[in-house]
Order: sequence, then C-alpha cells, then structure tokens
Amino acid sequence: MSKRNVALFGATIVSVIYGVTFTIAKDVMPQYIDAYGFILLRVSGAMLLFWLSWLFMPKEKIAFNDFPRIIAAAFFGVAFNMLTFFKGLSLTSPISAAVIMVTTPMIVLVLSAIIMKERMRKRMVMGIILGLIGTAFLILYGKSIGSATNASLGNMLVFVNAVSYGFYLIIVKKLMDKYNAFTFVKWIYLCGFLMVLPFGWNQFEAVNWVAVPSTIYWKIGFVVAISTFVTYLLNLLTMKELKPTTVAVFIYLQPFFATVFAIGLGKDELSLVKIISALLIFVGVYMVTSSPQPPPKEGETILEK
Repeated sequence: MSKRNVALFGATIVSVIYGVTFTIAKDVMPQYIDAYGFILLRVSGAMLLFWLSWLFMPKEKIAFNDFPRIIAAAFFGVAFNMLTFFKGLSLTSPISAAVIMVTTPMIVLVLSAIIMKERMRKRMVMGIILGLIGTAFLILYGKSIGSATNASLGNMLVFVNAVSYGFYLIIVKKLMDKYNAFTFVKWIYLCGFLMVLPFGWNQFEAVNWVAVPSTIYWKIGFVVAISTFVTYLLNLLTMKELKPTTVAVFIYLQPFFATVFAIGLGKDELSLVKIISALLIFVGVYMVTSSPQPPPKEGETILEK
C-alpha cells in the first residue's frame, strides 16, 4: 500500500473516530460527569501522553517570541474550544453537533479574509450566507430527543467552538511550518490544562467515581486516548502525504458517521429541520471550498496544466 493510500485510510479513520466521539462523549455527560470536569480529564490525560511521546522525539528549542502564539493556540484550540464544545454537546444532540462542526472550513476562510486580508469571491460570500442560514436554522429550531436539555443553547455553543477552532488553525499554521509538531503541542496542552483547571476542578472533584460504571470508564479513556491523542497522530500522518484541501474534505464524513452511530444506538433521530440545515450547510461549504478552475492561458490546454 502506498504512503498516499495509507494517509487516505488514516484520514478516514480520523473521521470515523470523531463521528463516534459525539455519541460516546454524550453518554458520559452530564449524567456521570459535567462537561467542564470531563474537559479537565481529557486535557490532562492528553497532556501526559504528549509529554511522554516527546521523550522519544527529536528535541528542538522553541524561540521565546513564539510562546505568545503557543498560549493563544492553547486558548483557542484547547481551552475555549473544548469548553464550549463539550458544554454544547451536553445540551444538544450528537447529529446536530456534528452538522454544525462542518462549518469549520467556511469559518477559516472568513477569518482568513478578515485577519490575513485574503480575497473572497462572490461565490464564497454566497456560500457563507447559505451556511450561516443553515446553522441559524439548526440552532433556533433543531430540537432533539433524549437528554438534549437545551438544544438551541447547545447548538450555539458548538458553533462558537467551531469559530474558536478556526482561529486555532490560523494561529498554529506558523508553528507547524517552523517546528516538529511534538515540539510545541506538549506546551499547547500544558497551557490549555492550566486554563481549564479553574473551570473543571469543582466538577471533577464532585464526581462519585464509585458509582461510575466500568463502561463509562472505557468511554472516558476512549475520548482521552483515541479521540484526542491518536487522532492528532493520524492527522500528522495525513498532513505529510496529502494536500490541506484533500484533508479538509474528510471533515464532511463526520456527520455521516455521527448520524449512523447515534441512530444505530437510538441516541438521536433525524428530523426535517436537521436534514434541511445539513443540506444548506453542505451546499454552502461546497461553494466556499471549491474554486472554479482558471481559464487556460493562450496556447495551453487544461490537460497540459
């Protein structure tokens, strides 16, 4: 199997893991542990795994002036990102959360246009408007079954999480270009741990661990070790072999896997609102991320390019 095929397989596995995580994390929260306490577990566990892995990696020194960027990446990519996502997921349904997360590529382009002054075409603007309509429709009217206690607020928090992650992707790009990922990711998670500690400690301390079933312990371990640590390693593999645009396409598989898993276990159900919202968001994302091919230059055919 070629390296490219291995990378494609790895990207697919990441989408499956993320899709399954929506339901698995929902089973843990808020019945056994509240969202912020769960985040403290996730970040601290991943932090330990990244620091242990760093012991076996090539050593690099980080320039002092790069630490403000690391702190910002920790805030947007770990602390604020995860706190809003898990709190939102605890209030809404797995399918709704997965659909809203698909807006991330659109958000990245909007932020790039604002922060990095990148030019946006009319097609992209129309796609962003469609995607935002679909997201707003889902936030306002996307009711769910089961323990979705406040779907509107939950959907809004998941969308805020997607915006935060968009900031993180822009901030972390320069670090990725400059250092080996294991050089800085351990610092990102250490800073993120210190940021979430004040929010999650009381909820973590309040957990009655004796009353937690063994299946829930396994699900917590899955989120920490597989959904956080292993997916990051697989993402490193795919980013080395595939173009960023190719990797981005795999985010669209997450709602599919999340839907199949959630409906298969009876944790969620499809509704007309979710279907319409998903269609608007997917069409919007397609319009934003697909750019028309420029016309060939004089004397040049498309096949020659």
